[in-house]
Amino acid sequence: MPKMLPVVSRALRGACPKPTGRAPLVARNFVNEASFDIRKCDLHRLEEGPPISTVLTREDGLKYYKTMQTIRRMEMKADQLYKQKVIRGFCHLYDGQEACCMGIEAAIRRTDHVITAYRAHGFCFTRGLSLREIMAELTGRKGGCAKGKGGSMHMYGKNFYGGNGIVGAQGQIFETFNMAALWKLPCVFVCENNLYGMGTAVERAAASTDYYRRGDYIPGVRVDGMDVLCVREAAKFVAAYCRSGKGPIVMELQTYRYHGHSMSDPGISYRSRDEIKEVRSKSDPIMHHKERMVTSNLSSIEELKEIDNEVRKEIEDAAQFATADPEPPLEELGHHIYSGHPPFEVRGVNQWIKYKSVS
Repeated sequence: MPKMLPVVSRALRGACPKPTGRAPLVARNFVNEASFDIRKCDLHRLEEGPPISTVLTREDGLKYYKTMQTIRRMEMKADQLYKQKVIRGFCHLYDGQEACCMGIEAAIRRTDHVITAYRAHGFCFTRGLSLREIMAELTGRKGGCAKGKGGSMHMYGKNFYGGNGIVGAQGQIFETFNMAALWKLPCVFVCENNLYGMGTAVERAAASTDYYRRGDYIPGVRVDGMDVLCVREAAKFVAAYCRSGKGPIVMELQTYRYHGHSMSDPGISYRSRDEIKEVRSKSDPIMHHKERMVTSNLSSIEELKEIDNEVRKEIEDAAQFATADPEPPLEELGHHIYSGHPPFEVRGVNQWIKYKSVS
């Protein structure tokens, strides 16, 4: 029986939908695949690493583009709904980091287990949650993936365990490194290094910013996290390493977030607008992938614009659902605390009011 691979990430409807038929555009005789050189990864305690070239098929290229564009538009819509006070509480957006979750998902299996921190909307989508489920959870509605009780930071799906609202809740990292190494667990530790811990630049917080080396006795790779193909090939490599019985490995994805730490953070008090603008213009993961697709004749500007239009419609549909769907009734506040547990009473904030918990 193949081993199932847990993926631990620090940020930290069918996720990668197949492109719909576009007969007039396909008739232009696009190529079916193309080869690309990709950036070499930095290695720690490894004699060889991921490849420096790869092949991208037209089908996969369109799938990656639509998925990343969907995540980007979803986050922009979440920004809008938050400012309209439709989304409340904490909200940590993922725009800029789309190549990370897309590249990982393209390399692993649906049976693998993924857990991440609170900047989780992208992983929610790539792991298979629908746009409606995600947007409804953000707005605290009954149709959300956690029935409207989790919000931005607590979303779950099959083989996807959140979304944790507590920083570091996905692992006491050094103790976990030690245990994983001792037991040779097939676990990939992923650091999505977006260069800032809340409002502090990594250089100001860490004497060593080589996070891929932090496992010490655990091998590691540092990857261009703004390139979906680099992430995909690196994720394939580390997954194969773990499945072969060699034990855990660390993967650092160098990426960038466009929004602040959360919606309450403007994101420009500790970094300049020019810095954000430069990353957007030179390293944006969606634009980089789009240029590859067009210049290699895997797609065309017109076809990708058509995908953009499809994505906008899907996001608007999800947003309309998320604002029209009812909130969960108060009497269900204590539901689903345990799975398969007999009903029991739960005290609310008012000690005289009790709720019944059912599975």
